[in-house]
Amino acid sequence: MACSTHCEGAARKTGAASRRVRRSAELRERLFRAALALFGKKGFAQTTVEDITEAADVGKGTFFNYFPTKEHILMAFGEMQLGKLEAIVRDAQQSDLPMQDVLRMLVLRMTEEPIRNPAIVRALLLANLSSVHVRGAMLRIHDRNRALLGKLIRHGQERSEIRTDLPAEEIAQVWRQTIFGTLLFWSLAGDASLTERIEQSLNILWSGIASHPSAHSTKRRKKAGDKE
Repeated sequence: MACSTHCEGAARKTGAASRRVRRSAELRERLFRAALALFGKKGFAQTTVEDITEAADVGKGTFFNYFPTKEHILMAFGEMQLGKLEAIVRDAQQSDLPMQDVLRMLVLRMTEEPIRNPAIVRALLLANLSSVHVRGAMLRIHDRNRALLGKLIRHGQERSEIRTDLPAEEIAQVWRQTIFGTLLFWSLAGDASLTERIEQSLNILWSGIASHPSAHSTKRRKKAGDKE
C-alpha cells in the first residue's frame, strides 16, 4: 500500500512537471511567433516588448522569463534554422538520397519561415546592420551554419556527386551567399515568386558544383598519358 501511494505521488509529480515543461514551451513559442509576425509587420526597431506580449496575450514580465531582450528573438530564429540544418546533415549522412535532392530539400526547409513572413528577412538584415549585439551572435550562428554545410558538401564529394577540385568550405560559402542573395532580393518584392527563384538558383548552383563523369574520365586519360 505504501509503495502504491508513493508511486502514485511520484507519477503525479512527474505529470505536473511534464505539464509545466509543455506549458513553458508553448508560451515561448507563442511569444516567438508573435514577435516574428510583428517584426514583419512593423519592423524590428519599431516593435516593443509590450507589443509582443500584447500580441501573445501574456503579461509583460513573462517575456523576460524566456528572452532577455527582443534581440534574442532573432537569435532564437537563427538557432531554429541551425537546428533544421543539423537534422538535414545528420539524415543525409545516413541515407542514399542523391545530393542534389538533399540540397534542394535543405533550401526548401530553410525557407519555410520566410515564405510565411517575407518581411522577416528584411527585419533580420536591419537588426544585423543596426545592432552590434545581434550581429555578433548571428555571425557565430553563421559560422556554425557554414561548417555544417561544408560537412554536407564534403559528404557529397566523398560520394563523388560534388566536384572535388574546390574545397568543401568554399563551395558551401558560395552556396550560402547565393541563397541568401536570392532571399534578400525576393524579400524586397515580397510576392509569391520565392519557390521559382529558389529553383532557378538551385539549378544554376548544382550545374556548377556537380561532379561530371566526363571530367573525371578526361583527368584519368591525362594522368595515363603523363605516365606513358
